[in-house]
Amino acid sequence: MVWTEVANAGELVDALASGSPNIEVVGTIQGMPSVTLPPGTSLRGGTLAFGAKGLRLSSNNHLANITVSTAPHEVAIWNDTSVSDLGTLVLHNVTATGQVYLAAEGNVRAGRIEADGVHVTAADTRGRFNRPTGFGVEALQGAFTVWNRQADPSVVLTARLEHISAGSQAEPVHGGGIFVGGHGDIAGKADGGSIEVELLSTVDVFSNGGIAPGTPDLISGGVFVISGANVAEVRNLGTTTTYGQNDMVLDNWGAVEAWNVHGAVTSWGPSGIGFVNFGAIGTLTVDAPVETFGLGARGFNVYDGSLQEAVFESITTHGNGSVGVQVSRDLPSLTIRGDLRTEGSTGESLVKGVLVELSAIALSIKPGGRIGTARIGGDVRTEGPGVPALELEGSLEEITVGGSVTAVGGASDVVHSVPELAPVLAGLTIEGR
Repeated sequence: MVWTEVANAGELVDALASGSPNIEVVGTIQGMPSVTLPPGTSLRGGTLAFGAKGLRLSSNNHLANITVSTAPHEVAIWNDTSVSDLGTLVLHNVTATGQVYLAAEGNVRAGRIEADGVHVTAADTRGRFNRPTGFGVEALQGAFTVWNRQADPSVVLTARLEHISAGSQAEPVHGGGIFVGGHGDIAGKADGGSIEVELLSTVDVFSNGGIAPGTPDLISGGVFVISGANVAEVRNLGTTTTYGQNDMVLDNWGAVEAWNVHGAVTSWGPSGIGFVNFGAIGTLTVDAPVETFGLGARGFNVYDGSLQEAVFESITTHGNGSVGVQVSRDLPSLTIRGDLRTEGSTGESLVKGVLVELSAIALSIKPGGRIGTARIGGDVRTEGPGVPALELEGSLEEITVGGSVTAVGGASDVVHSVPELAPVLAGLTIEGR
């Protein structure tokens, strides 16, 4: 295979115009307008630095071992929407400053995306007009976004997305982190084009949505699976951390067969949630701590959709109004190997687009919610004044707690439950009943 080497903007433009199928960038090329790769063109090596929009892909393009940079609020890598079929777009060992945005819209009706080792150093998607809507909110696009926006359900993208990362602890991306989705209606349900994902794996993700305090109808996600995305497995290999108002750490509106989390899940902002499900998940396994620090920042919620089994290492929340686990749908099996603990009292939190007052209850089953079997290996503990450890207004068939159930904040019953659950709770060690 012959590679055409280019070292400046003129050479790159000439190579593209001459139809060179394989182009290698030597060093850094800057001072040029947005560039479109013709169909079938591969590009590798070096750095492309843009001032506005960056590198546009068309169909059957291959990027490898390359850095593409522009202003954080611009798109660094995007695709031509005038083509009907993306073919296979491959991104291997790619670093971007600015958003990576690959979408089926306009004329695009088919395509496959294979990404492995894509890192977005900085991006700001807060100004993007197009946002998915559902459950009383809009969601910000991600620094890395793959989105089928076609309303026609016959339009299907396929993808395998591995080792995707965004931001850093020193400089989180602004807006969302990793965003994969299809077309949804205003209620957040899939109703059009879809994306079939064999694997979505992420490394470290750091994001700050930059949403104004008190905003009730806008959210972002560190890793966000949107309506219309059907994912065989999500695998979070690194840490996922969010810092802002209404920033969900891990959020699902789509359909995921298995979601496996291997790195810490941490929220620092108000009304953030460690993991929230509105879609369909088979099994969720979190082999690392879930910890939230902001006002109204809950640990784990099942508010809609379905989830068959959830397993956590531990869940800890620190803020007022920060419920540990809250379930308002059916959850057949919940396991927490370690402690389920909250430190806060009562505070404001965002629930389905409405700011409401919540107490930082450790385990809350709302009316209409059900947990089949709950197994907690450590303690269930609340520390805020007047905050019960258990609030059981729905259905609970079986619960075991390896440690004790405790509310140490005073002026509170340890357990609030409907009378018919008394036999289920009989074997627990409840301190200060």
